[in-house]
Amino acid sequence: MDLSIYFDSLDLENITGGEILAGTYAEQIMANDGNTFPNYRQANVAIVGIKEDRCARANQGCSESPDRVRKFFYQLYAPEGEVQVADLGNILPGNTIEDTYFAVRSVVAELVKCQVIPILIGGSQDLTYANYSAYEALEQTVNIVSVDPAFDLGDVEEPLTSGSYLGKIILHKPNFLFNYSNIGYQTYFVNPRMLDLMSKMHFDVYRLGEIQSDIREAEPIVRDADILSFDFGAVRQSDAPGNALATPNGLYGEEACAIFRYAGMSDKLSSVGLYELNPLCDRNGQTAHLAAQMVWYFLDGVASRKKDFPIGDKKDYLKYRVAMPASDHELIFYKSDKTDRWWMEIPYPPDGQMRFERHHMVPCSYADYQIACKEEMPDKWWKTFNKLS
Repeated sequence: MDLSIYFDSLDLENITGGEILAGTYAEQIMANDGNTFPNYRQANVAIVGIKEDRCARANQGCSESPDRVRKFFYQLYAPEGEVQVADLGNILPGNTIEDTYFAVRSVVAELVKCQVIPILIGGSQDLTYANYSAYEALEQTVNIVSVDPAFDLGDVEEPLTSGSYLGKIILHKPNFLFNYSNIGYQTYFVNPRMLDLMSKMHFDVYRLGEIQSDIREAEPIVRDADILSFDFGAVRQSDAPGNALATPNGLYGEEACAIFRYAGMSDKLSSVGLYELNPLCDRNGQTAHLAAQMVWYFLDGVASRKKDFPIGDKKDYLKYRVAMPASDHELIFYKSDKTDRWWMEIPYPPDGQMRFERHHMVPCSYADYQIACKEEMPDKWWKTFNKLS
């Protein structure tokens, strides 16, 4: 497949300022310079800029973020580890928004099929819908994790926008969304009825305070994702002013970087998007610089992948059985000898749908094991069991 037809080449002279230091990404990256389109099949990760904001909700201007992020990213020194990065350039807006979605969908599907992780730098968060649509062509059910102060469900009758993309994903037919998780929602931005809906659909949502009390608890949430969608409105204004809807509360920059490193370390995650970064609102490039560092941490995580997802032979895992006298279930946990990470095994019905088989091993934390030892069912176990049953 010729992906070059979807991309505009990069002005590398403008991005690097004409200065390329040894060891930085400016020297190492395979970039679309207008002469040669990168051989993305030789890369582990591909950067894809998307200059599209026609469906942004009150944040027009975010389409200009890809090259602003590159200016800072190209100055960073590559972390240790053999992670080859290709920068494919920018997908320009199509004649219609559907044309842009088609381009994004085609590019993501091809990259994921080639086992190359796309890092999408938007643009507005409705592009998550196009990212998700790519997995339909791959016939794969997916889990989405969104870092967002709200749920972006919108109204059933509302057109697809950055404020309603999740509702459109849920209503999409055929549906291939297995689970949705939100990290960092802020209660005053969420209609209580939406919280009830999330509970009824057995989705996982985590308040900002819950995540900030121990950022390490975000690791198993992100480890279960196929797609990570990050809205810069989730970061507090003092750390990321480059968003028209930025507010006083939110994640700290270090916490955003930690989440991206967790995402990079996940063997399951296959695409990631950074959205709603608006250079028109930014201050001294602060938000673009944070985004560049988040991408750096993601790549550092990819370099640290251990391929320890417990499938097939589990001889490299410690197995823990926890009896639950109050129910008919026995909980089974696995702990990796390589990384000390934990998983729960959820009973998978013999006559269940095979397309859900990859979801019966659920990432968890030691805290979930401790809950089970107190003869209490972890919430993640029940929610996944109900979706598989």
